[in-house]
Amino acid sequence: MQTIPFTRLKETLYYEQLPNGLKVYVLPKPGFHKIYATFSTKYGSIDNHFQVEGKQEVSVPDGIAHFLEHKMFEEPTGDIFATFASQGASANAFTSFDRTVYLFSATEQVTENLTTLINFVQNPYFTEQNVEKEKGIIGQEINMYRDNPDWRVYFGLIEALYSKHPVRIDIAGTIDSIAQITKDTLYECYHTFYHPSNMSLFVVGGVEVEPIMQLVRDNQAAKTFPSQGDIRRFFEEEPGQVSEREKVIELPVSLPKCLFGFKELSTEGKKGGPLKREMTTKLVLDALLSPSSQLYRDLYDDGLISDTFGHEYNCNSNYAFSIIGGDTKNPDELVQRVKAALERAKSEGISAESFERSRKKKIGGFLRMMNSPEAMANEFTKYEFKNTNLFDVLGVYESVTLEEANERLREHADFDRFAISIVRSPQG
Repeated sequence: MQTIPFTRLKETLYYEQLPNGLKVYVLPKPGFHKIYATFSTKYGSIDNHFQVEGKQEVSVPDGIAHFLEHKMFEEPTGDIFATFASQGASANAFTSFDRTVYLFSATEQVTENLTTLINFVQNPYFTEQNVEKEKGIIGQEINMYRDNPDWRVYFGLIEALYSKHPVRIDIAGTIDSIAQITKDTLYECYHTFYHPSNMSLFVVGGVEVEPIMQLVRDNQAAKTFPSQGDIRRFFEEEPGQVSEREKVIELPVSLPKCLFGFKELSTEGKKGGPLKREMTTKLVLDALLSPSSQLYRDLYDDGLISDTFGHEYNCNSNYAFSIIGGDTKNPDELVQRVKAALERAKSEGISAESFERSRKKKIGGFLRMMNSPEAMANEFTKYEFKNTNLFDVLGVYESVTLEEANERLREHADFDRFAISIVRSPQG
């Protein structure tokens, strides 16, 4: 077992990779009563075309990672949620573009809950009958989201930005795609991506390290997993230009919803490394668009935005994009005002005052997160699967210079790779 101290943060991370490949991390938080655990696989909605070393290339229906997440909670003895509840734990799971995470939080029966988490994720139970039943349930979920204006404007923008990359496909898939899912396809994806060598277990909170590590070692030693080679993921070549400049969707809304942003392709091999690139982009967006910025105040005072206005930056090794916007009475004016402000900032540069304010804000937010087991667990695995480290974020924020931020702004805010998504009522 490795001991990894982070002296400045007064944290110590314990790590061990088991013989079957599973990576186990324990972060003790003395004085905390709650514990939070995530069991994660590097498998998300974009992983629909792959090949395991030594096996044939496989293409699977869209939405299968999300479908598999749903099915994992069904056991021959019943619903696993009931087991967690009986042990005083709250359990959940989610699927994103690039990972699936199973989790629980509890203040008692840590051994029982951790054992339950590991065992149910490593014990798939798919039948023809329960797969067909799930298609109806997920079909209802898909239809529900199709009527959700916030979801539609969000994925509308990603669809406008990307034409071939599977990030443009709704995480749940479509009614047609999930209809093609079978028990055998689920098992194939499960055995590929839920192999311990593709997974990570993270436990944080008021725990003792060695008993947790020994529990996991014993649990895994009692199970047999066939050896597995590397997983290769395939993606169609994505063109540099956006798929469409503007996408408009009509739904009954009291105010139009408008999101817009910039598309990037591969982030591998870029200057500064992936973590610095991500943190610098987030600093830039915060400096220019957060509630403390002059632009935000002007837009708010003019009645163009509300507190729904925000921004985010999503990235992985082969895609990255920013999302800006919110509810607005005039989408066209909002877009033009923000575009003009970004062009002006590209020309004149971000002010040193705005940059330093955002840097301090980001550092403060990171330090506050250290007191949230939930946030730490969810963020840790996200960065670990990107081959970076959550605990390096503080140093990156401290090291970014104003010159680097302005260079990143000019690189990212490329209006040749800009798209808009609008949801408005039919009358609007």
